[in-house]
Amino acid sequence: MTVLRTESEPRLEEIADQVFAYVQPDGGWCLNNAGVIVSGGESALIDTAATEARALALRSAVRRVSPRAPRTVVNTHFHGDHTFGNFVFAPEAVVVAHERTRTEMAGAGLHLTGLWPDVEWGELSLALPSLTYEKRMTLHVGEVTAELLHLGPAHTTDDTVVWLPRERVLFTGDLVMSGATPFCPMGSVSGSLEALVEMRKFGARTVVTGHGPVAGPELLDRAESYLRWLQTLARDGLAAGLSPLEAARETDLGEFAELLDSERLVPNLHRAYAEALGGVPGERMDIGALFGEMIEFHGGLPVCHA
Repeated sequence: MTVLRTESEPRLEEIADQVFAYVQPDGGWCLNNAGVIVSGGESALIDTAATEARALALRSAVRRVSPRAPRTVVNTHFHGDHTFGNFVFAPEAVVVAHERTRTEMAGAGLHLTGLWPDVEWGELSLALPSLTYEKRMTLHVGEVTAELLHLGPAHTTDDTVVWLPRERVLFTGDLVMSGATPFCPMGSVSGSLEALVEMRKFGARTVVTGHGPVAGPELLDRAESYLRWLQTLARDGLAAGLSPLEAARETDLGEFAELLDSERLVPNLHRAYAEALGGVPGERMDIGALFGEMIEFHGGLPVCHA
């Protein structure tokens, strides 16, 4: 199945009283979501955006619903589409993240911009988290309580989810995708499944994923189905003596063909193969090489509309 890509303007959706999701369609490569909490004259932001222009648009959207600029920015993980826009907010906000997020951000720098050199990234500068935590942290925004928890290794080794217990809203970062293919070569397949178990315990009513439309807890089930299918592909591929790239080429995507960015199957299989062979979840892999295989499988560089 060929997935049609359509472009439309980012939108700010109120998903609970004074809690918003900032959704950037279509949710493919580098088109991430953000969250906005407004209460008691204060506001906080969950993730930023990939480019200078998109971060400035996000700032304008926040100011439409908040009397002040955000005092806090939470990064769910280190990837540039969620963090490059920090610098737009950092003069007025404290950037908060898991302790590994700061380390990984500093190590990665602006490397992502080199993967898609035709994107108009703007005049980016890194704004690293200045406040970090290890396991969990509580953030108070006016009358809203937000629980920050580190789960994984899953999408990466530094994932943060943000849970609003009164509003029953869960911001998953890229631990879960909505309408897009999961991506876990920098983290863990088994760890992602364990993280889903923990996220289900919240009893969320509304789930804001790292990419794609806002929905409900059924997104957790969809993610689990893909990840268990991935583990089966890896076991079958290993038994047949196929490399991850060869296994991907022989795979019928079936029910997952409708997901955006299906080429992620190749690096995902590399992680699933490694774990099936006893590899440690979250141990580093050659992401550059995996990205190269993904491009080979896809027949060219995946499209990035950032």
